[in-house]
Amino acid sequence: MSDIRRNDDLTVLEPSEMAPRATLLPAATPESQGFSAVRLARLDAALAAAVDRQEVGGMAYLLARNGKVVDCKTLGDAAPGQPMQRDTIFRIFSMTKVITAVAMMMLFEEGKWALDDPIAKHIPAFTDLKVAADIDLNGEIILEPLHSPPTMRQLMAHMAGFGYGFGPGPVDKLYAAADPLGAPDLATMIDRLANLPLHYQPGTAWQYSIAVDIQGYLIEQWSGLRLGEFLRTRIFAPLKMVDTGFHIPADQYHRFASLYYHDETGALVAGSKFSGGLFGSDYRTPPALESGGAGLVSTLDDCARFAAMLANGGELDGERLLVPATIAVMQANVVPDEVIARGNPYPQFGKGLGWGMGVMTVNDPPLAGRIEGKGTISWEGAAGTWFWADPANRVAFVGMVQNFERAGPPGYDGSYLVRPLVYQALVAP
Repeated sequence: MSDIRRNDDLTVLEPSEMAPRATLLPAATPESQGFSAVRLARLDAALAAAVDRQEVGGMAYLLARNGKVVDCKTLGDAAPGQPMQRDTIFRIFSMTKVITAVAMMMLFEEGKWALDDPIAKHIPAFTDLKVAADIDLNGEIILEPLHSPPTMRQLMAHMAGFGYGFGPGPVDKLYAAADPLGAPDLATMIDRLANLPLHYQPGTAWQYSIAVDIQGYLIEQWSGLRLGEFLRTRIFAPLKMVDTGFHIPADQYHRFASLYYHDETGALVAGSKFSGGLFGSDYRTPPALESGGAGLVSTLDDCARFAAMLANGGELDGERLLVPATIAVMQANVVPDEVIARGNPYPQFGKGLGWGMGVMTVNDPPLAGRIEGKGTISWEGAAGTWFWADPANRVAFVGMVQNFERAGPPGYDGSYLVRPLVYQALVAP
């Protein structure tokens, strides 16, 4: 990473010739969409400086309004010696969750489920779940029955009691031993989860979790399709997201970005601290278990088309995935203030922010200290990809990096660096 590359002009970059099938949002001048090009230069300078400081190996980002691209840049390297391209393929990890949430809401519109349905109505194996209430003197988990059955609303909002198994607690250790995400398919994953206790009584806490992979299982059951096929036919094909999926075709693998991390000396190096499993996948072959929580790869332009659809109320280029009223359901915070006040490991989560149907939401911009629109929805991926969609202002932003640090993603969204620099340039709302 001794040679930092960037495009310093304000023109919208075109994809490289290696991805002729990509479908781009149309380009427009910033001023035609209410942005100041002079003020947007502040955003470009700040992100270029982050790459120059070797905070990340490289970066690509895109800003659109009204479905038109007003700023798009590639910075640094996609892999050692390979400049970042607009068509570089990225691991988007947990940004997958928002795509799965849209799939769930499409099936919600079709009457497959209701917000207050017990999950067990759709997954009978979850009828007799138990809750970890305490630890006895021998270190054994004390179980208690459910006070009330977890609901679909809670499943969509990470409030149903499930976890991931990444922490040090006793229930996390049971998750690690059962390895539900290592199951050969989603049905086996459900069987493993049915034998694990919930972390807490449903509705009493918010905990990032395997809930979205449970949603993936439900999508398969309701549609009769594998999750990847449902996403391909119902979301990716209509939106012309041609490079998004659970693996990378061999003839496109040269576009795949390297992971980067900082070693013990603080130097930025290419490579990964993880091997095998979801985080260590090489994406060369289709996975046995298609993870709706973290399994997709995608490109800047594919994610931009998805974000623009959300910012436009569920429709893009005449293809409607959701009606605006359903987007409004997704935007509405369902996490009580007292739950948010208890704290959690996500620094983005706090006053004025919340969680809706599968997405983080800005439910009170002044209280949150934000200047984007009320109802802005967003999330990020473990290697640093991030996006938001702001239907109130018809603004969509996607940022792509590939730095996988054990302390978490670089956090250009959560650090409040990027959003203020975008909205200070929106001079004509």
